[in-house]
Amino acid sequence: MRVTPAAWAVTIVAVVAVLAVDVFLVRRRPRIPSTRECAAHLAGYVGLAVAFAIGVWLVAGGRYGGQFIAGWLTEYSLSVDNLFLFVLIMSRLRVPGRLQQQALLAGIVIALVARVAFIALGAALIDAFSWVFYLFGAFLLYTAVRLAGARGGMVHQDGAAHQDGAAAGDDDGARHPGDGAAAGDGGGGAGDPGRVVRWLRRAVPSTPDYHDGRLTVRVGGRRLATPMLAVVVALGAADLAFALDSIPAIYGLTAEPYLVATANLFALMGLRQLYFLIGGLLRQLVYLSHGLAALLAFIGVKLVLHALAENSLPFVNGGRAVGWAPEIPTWASLAAIAAILAVTTVASLLRARPSPAA
Repeated sequence: MRVTPAAWAVTIVAVVAVLAVDVFLVRRRPRIPSTRECAAHLAGYVGLAVAFAIGVWLVAGGRYGGQFIAGWLTEYSLSVDNLFLFVLIMSRLRVPGRLQQQALLAGIVIALVARVAFIALGAALIDAFSWVFYLFGAFLLYTAVRLAGARGGMVHQDGAAHQDGAAAGDDDGARHPGDGAAAGDGGGGAGDPGRVVRWLRRAVPSTPDYHDGRLTVRVGGRRLATPMLAVVVALGAADLAFALDSIPAIYGLTAEPYLVATANLFALMGLRQLYFLIGGLLRQLVYLSHGLAALLAFIGVKLVLHALAENSLPFVNGGRAVGWAPEIPTWASLAAIAAILAVTTVASLLRARPSPAA
């Protein structure tokens, strides 16, 4: 797929323009958006993604159009899982409701920057080393096993249960986030938001009040960090951790950096509205972790098969391509992704449905 510098430039300018409008509106009127407003904006972003997919289909062909749709659906489903951690961060750091849009927007900007860096790194690795697909596939399979074995449903329900309080959030000065309130206590990795927040609190003098969402304030001649800085850092750490899964996953569906980038952009654009629209319903998606595990496992197997079909490692089949390894076509990937997401959603809703009174 040939993408001209002009197409890249137009895409970047459009994304910056959308973000600039978002920043202006959120800073001008900090508040909790209504359900109608969130639904309208989310429908607009989804419509733009579908229109973009049709444009790719018409300009570059059905193969690339299908790859974009598959990548976008995968990134969107992984972004929904990201919302669970967002809910935990917002509730445990007690972000006032009217400031949550600002915090989410800052987190999304950090996510865009981090994912662009990972996309560029992934493209460079694939271009230089064809065997990197083995590593991507193995990493996704490992992540899928961890997701399937984790008690994710219980964590998600617990986190979502805090949504109502977090969304309603007191507008008074919130308490200083304590060690026990650090978000994401269960993560335990380098990108664990809880560890990052605890380190920030020890390293940077801070104030317990949010001060209308400013990151730092001057108090008594000293520059102090507000809890909003901890929130933004926690959201950024969470986005960084999720990018480690999502970028290898989408490279299993398309090797085109432009499609990888645009699928990520469209998946992130509606994340703020999605948080407010379905945050209270997240507890019903009790099987989301299992569905995402199946999704990542499918893509991991697809990556390994692709690596075998184009093998160049001397200790695998004598450095020759493995003839029996099939290439899974785009339409099959798209069908598998849609089926996994549909089964996960229906099974979760059936499981969460209250039992009839005896």
